[in-house]
Amino acid sequence: MCRVVDLQQAVLAKNEAAAHTLRSELAARGTTIVNLLSSPGSGKTALLEDELLLARERGVQAAALTADLATENDAVRLARSGVPVKQVLTDGLCHLEAAMLAGHLHGWLPEDTRLLFVENVGNLVCPASYDLGESLRVVLASVTEGEDKPLKYPTAFGLAHLVVVTKTDIAEAVGFDEAAFRSHVQQVNPGVEVLLTSVRTRQGAGALLDRALAAAEGTTVHAPVMARARS
Repeated sequence: MCRVVDLQQAVLAKNEAAAHTLRSELAARGTTIVNLLSSPGSGKTALLEDELLLARERGVQAAALTADLATENDAVRLARSGVPVKQVLTDGLCHLEAAMLAGHLHGWLPEDTRLLFVENVGNLVCPASYDLGESLRVVLASVTEGEDKPLKYPTAFGLAHLVVVTKTDIAEAVGFDEAAFRSHVQQVNPGVEVLLTSVRTRQGAGALLDRALAAAEGTTVHAPVMARARS
């Protein structure tokens, strides 16, 4: 058992070092990474496509890298925004790692990119432990996933700089209890901001982009208690 724990710690330590290097290299060229995590079916791709369209309309130089086990469906959807998009197929791996991300960015990411949105593999377990060199970590959950989602996945929600609720247009129909969800988020990550969004009704449109730009401009992001405890 100790060997397994030691191996996990070694893997994470190696990833942390790679993430620090990637963050520094991209910061030097003015690029900020936004890491998006969620379960499958949360509406992450739809929201990201919408935000990328807004970025282009505002003249913000953005790009997106999306990771999946199979298919290039999400990349095709995101490319409709008109920004540079790259699909990464992980060949069964349930998450991205910093060194893997750096390898895929090499020779592809445009030099003038201000915001790089990384759509992580649809999974709230494995990706939660891996820093990708991001300046903003966003965890998304749809109103259909249950108010206790943050309690079931405390690491994912506990390390988030921002929490986004999607598909609020059907919140009433599915009986979503917003107050309970917010309470559960605060239990695992006190003080983190929760945004409400709906691609259909345009609720919260541009809010994610605004938070990403603020992080890129040096605005201090939320500091999760869990992250402070780990450092």
